Order: sequence, then C-alpha cells, then structure tokens
Amino acid sequence: MVAAPAPELMPALNTALGAALDAARPIGTLARTAPAVDKLLSAQAQRARDQVLQAMPAFSASGNPDVIPDLERHARDHLNELHRLLRGNALGDFAFVRNHARRTATQRFPLEATLGAYRCMHPLWAAFFSSAVAARRTVKARSVPAALTHFCSEYSSDLSILFASEYVAQTRLLAELEGDHRNELLSTLVSGHDESDARVARLLKRAGYLEQRLSFCVALVQSTDPLEMENAARAQRIVEAVAEAVSPLSVRALVGLRNNLVTAVFSDLRRASGWTAPQASLADRIRPRLLTLGPAVLIGLSGDQPSTGRIPQALHEATVALDFAGPADRVMSFSELPIRRLLIHRGADYVQAALPVWFARLRDADAKSQGALVKTLRALADANINVQAAARQLGLHPNTVYGRLQRVADLTGLDGQQFHDLNHLLLAVDCGHL
Repeated sequence: MVAAPAPELMPALNTALGAALDAARPIGTLARTAPAVDKLLSAQAQRARDQVLQAMPAFSASGNPDVIPDLERHARDHLNELHRLLRGNALGDFAFVRNHARRTATQRFPLEATLGAYRCMHPLWAAFFSSAVAARRTVKARSVPAALTHFCSEYSSDLSILFASEYVAQTRLLAELEGDHRNELLSTLVSGHDESDARVARLLKRAGYLEQRLSFCVALVQSTDPLEMENAARAQRIVEAVAEAVSPLSVRALVGLRNNLVTAVFSDLRRASGWTAPQASLADRIRPRLLTLGPAVLIGLSGDQPSTGRIPQALHEATVALDFAGPADRVMSFSELPIRRLLIHRGADYVQAALPVWFARLRDADAKSQGALVKTLRALADANINVQAAARQLGLHPNTVYGRLQRVADLTGLDGQQFHDLNHLLLAVDCGHL
C-alpha cells in the first residue's frame, strides 16, 4: 500500500517551480557526450554526498548500511532531473523524490537529516551547472547565473516540501499498519490460542511471545468517568500514558484499546536460566509504576501467569480486580483481594435471588435507623465480637450496642454475638448491597 502525495501539492509546486525554470532555461545544456555527462554527474553526486556527510552527522551515525549509498543515489537522481529540465523538458511528477521519502520513512531515518541534506546540496547544484554548461548567446545570457541560482533554490525548497509531505504520509501509514498488527497480537494473546494453529504460532513466535521462562500479567485501565473512554483522543492518551509509565522497567508492554478499556499485556523473564533465582513478581514490579498515572484512572492488575495460554486467565483476574478499584484503591491487584470479597463478587447475583426471608425486614429497619444496624454489625466484626470495643469504636454506650443487636435478633432470629450468626448476617448484607 503506497501513500499518495497531497493532490493540491503538485500543481502549486509545478506552477512556482515552472516560473523559475523558464527564467533559467537560456543556460543551455552540458556541452559533452552522454558518457562524459554521466561521468561528470556521478562525480558531482559523490561530491554532494561528501558535503552532506561533513555537515550532517546523522548519516555517518546511522547503523543502517543503506543510508549513505541511498544518499549518493538520491543526489545523482536530482542531478539527472536538473539536467533533464535544463535541456528543455517539462516538469515531471518527481516520483524518485516520493519513492526516496517512503524508503527513508520505512528505514525510520530522521526527516530533519534529509531536509538538511537538501539545504547542503542546492548550492552545489547551482555552482555546478553555472560552471559546467555552455551558455547560449542570447540577450538573457547575463542573467543566467542569478536565474540558475534562483531556480536551484526554488527546486530545493519545493522538493523538500514534497519529500516531507510524502515522508509524513508514509510514517502515518506505517503507524496505522503497526497499530493493526499490535491490535491483532493483543487480541490473540488475551483471547487465548491453540499453538496447533500454525498462523497463530507464527504470529506469536515472530513477536517473541513463545520464548521460555517468560511471565505475563495483564492490566485493565479506564478513566474514573467511563464515558471518557468513548472519546478516542482521551483513550489514546491513556494508552500512551500506560506505556510511558512502565518504560523505565525492563519489561515488555503491549498496550492497546479493547472493549472500551485500555488493555496492557506485560511480559518479562522469570529467570535468566535454570541456574539463576527467579525475579520478583512481575505484577509487584508493575504496580508502583501504574500508581504514577494518578487519580484520573482506575486499574485492575492480574497476578503473574507462566505462559501465553494463561493470559486469558490473567485478563479475567484483571477484570475482577478492576471491579474493586475505586478512589481508595486506584490500582487494585487481584492477589490482594480477600477470599471473602472474591466469593461475594462471584456469587452475589446468585445469592440475591435466594436471600433469606428476614432480609427485607432487616433492610427496611436499617433504612429507618439511617444505617445504624448494619454499621453496628460491621463494628462488632471488626472488634472480634467484643461489644465493649465495638461501642468505643462507634462512640456509643455499650447498652446502645446491646439494644441494636437485640433489634437485629428480633428481625432475623440470629444472634450477632455468635460467630456463625454474625458471619451469616454480614454475608447477606454484602450480597444484598446494604
């Protein structure tokens, strides 16, 4: 898939450049045979390459072995095009510039370095053609050097704009393709897979997720206002914030949007080899970094899982943990959830359909007491069924606590000072959301 140049760019470029070319045309052509011209242009391309390497360190610093040969080849393409134009040919579509821009973007070579190369080369082009051509004997001959310099300057400026436009378009296209690949990989990991599926196995292997000794955990992140997740820009900022938060750690993060939640799959080596000690829990290392995201988001974090096949389980754990996240616990780890809370979370819907007959009476009486009855039961549990301690915690006289417990007993037939009865009462209260 190739990105096309902006449709409004070429006409404007050709109009401005065409006027400058018309003024420079009287200069004529290179007064040499074709082989001699080729040799001359090749030598000039090498000179332009050397000048750029001296002025722009990015080319020499690049570890890509194709960057410098591409630079010389591109310089020669420009010289060929300038020679063609000065011989009287019409302006073309500058496909060689657009192709080079797409290649440079694919190589991830910095845009500013190539634009700097253009600035270095255009004075060389003007000086070369001014000295190497045989000027025609016309009235305009005296204005040729200035006109040629102006044309080369316009050429460099306009072709820089075309190059930058194509580079940015290709960069956006690559980002979209990378995003599609990331989303496919993320969806594969969190949905589960069977490694007998060759396509899935190839995808995960190429991405490095089938290496041995890896641990995985999943985080789900959403704004404290769930409606904000429907704003694409806001959701994308959260994606970027999560990736940035964990970047100081030596862990791999695959972060994207899924089902209106920011979903992150983290992975790292459990141990370097069988002879080394395992590292600290991956989730334990991730959690402090997620806390830096601040109070604007809620996060559910799974425990560690030993393989990609267990990532769906990690996703389930993160989903449960997110349900418990709130202002007091913005980053909730699944491993920190008490068994009681997990049981209530799992079975509350079922229990609500089978609440004891006395629950409605307790609910109505608690509402009339503005929550005093349930508050007393919870205080009694926190005080290990010590009425005196519960009274001090509530700031009440012990007789008041006894009176409330009697009221509960009258309504339910259960004694709040007995462990099993108190546990039964509190389970019903929690499942009934009192």
